[in-house]
Amino acid sequence: MEWKVIMTVFVTVFLAELGDKTQLATFLFAADREVNRWLVFLGASAALVVTSALGVLAGGVISQWISEKHLHYLAGAGFIMVGLWTLWRA
Repeated sequence: MEWKVIMTVFVTVFLAELGDKTQLATFLFAADREVNRWLVFLGASAALVVTSALGVLAGGVISQWISEKHLHYLAGAGFIMVGLWTLWRA
């Protein structure tokens, strides 16, 4: 097993998810006293697994047509655009 890949992906996704909208929404659902926190955990975990699966599938399909180098540039440009849009809306 390639532990370096697993840990790199884990740390990257973990840090990206800290304090984002998804975590804040999960926090708010869990704060409701009438809601079972285990069900909130299961629902949030399932959502992250499904979205990650979609990302892996899409990355596998797209990589057949676009080189890894160009995908990195495209992802970088996308992050920059989201950052600029966030600053503009602030």
